[in-house]
Amino acid sequence: MLHLVFDIMRIAANASSSAARHELTIAKAAVLGIVEGITEYLPISSTGHLLVTERILDVGQHSSTKDAADTYTITIQAGAILAVLVLYRARLESMVRGVAGRDDAGRNVLTATAIAFVPAAITGVVLEKAIKDKLFGAWPVVVAWIVGGVFILLFARGLYERARTFGAPLESITTRMALLIGAAQVLALWPGTSRSMVTILAALAVGLNVAAAVEFSFLLGFVTLTAATAYDALRHGKELLDTFGIVAPLVGFVFAFVFAVLAIRWLVTYLQRHDFAIFGWYRIAVAALTILLIATNAI
Repeated sequence: MLHLVFDIMRIAANASSSAARHELTIAKAAVLGIVEGITEYLPISSTGHLLVTERILDVGQHSSTKDAADTYTITIQAGAILAVLVLYRARLESMVRGVAGRDDAGRNVLTATAIAFVPAAITGVVLEKAIKDKLFGAWPVVVAWIVGGVFILLFARGLYERARTFGAPLESITTRMALLIGAAQVLALWPGTSRSMVTILAALAVGLNVAAAVEFSFLLGFVTLTAATAYDALRHGKELLDTFGIVAPLVGFVFAFVFAVLAIRWLVTYLQRHDFAIFGWYRIAVAALTILLIATNAI
């Protein structure tokens, strides 16, 4: 009789595991990777897009798979991290030389990046549970999208024009500038806000030029995403693999890397001639679409 009970439990566990892996299919993993790669460094919020996309795809909407799905959407950020490592390896090498005292500019940028990282890191650890409990929902994301979109339309053009005329290069970034940019990054803990949006606009506001603001946002994102990915992978990585296996997360990683490379290159080129207005209008449009999906019970 005891063996029969164990056999039933084993069969139930295998069935549950099979259902969970079916929930995150290769196709769904690829879609989520594409969404992550495109949205991570654009000022439109990757977290908000992933949250809504998961609902549309019915991934992580059940108690048995929610934690694993949340871990998946965080760990596929590794693809976006690798994109910055590849595209900005010269700057990162300069920062490494700065540690050894062989590159003053690299050391200055490294110090600024470390300083800017601290505020959001501390706030994120302290308020992690409250943020997940209160803000990881469709309506908080909609509000953040709209507020951010309106802010971009009202203020970003002025910051952009001033930065193109008077902005300083990244090598001249100061401790004060870094601290203010880091303080702004705290706002991005609200899903839908966009870490890239607040850090780029904050960098423009404190006096960096457009190219420097975008690059510093990418470098700060490299550090911030690396820490967040490693933190969550260490805590929930086994649960992720037990629930979804290894293939789907790897597929998501690859797609996130490829599309992050494309998105970064496009953004850098686009901002050479255009301001941020397109992102403001996009945020309002995607918020309106999400409201429609909620109203029709589609998500």
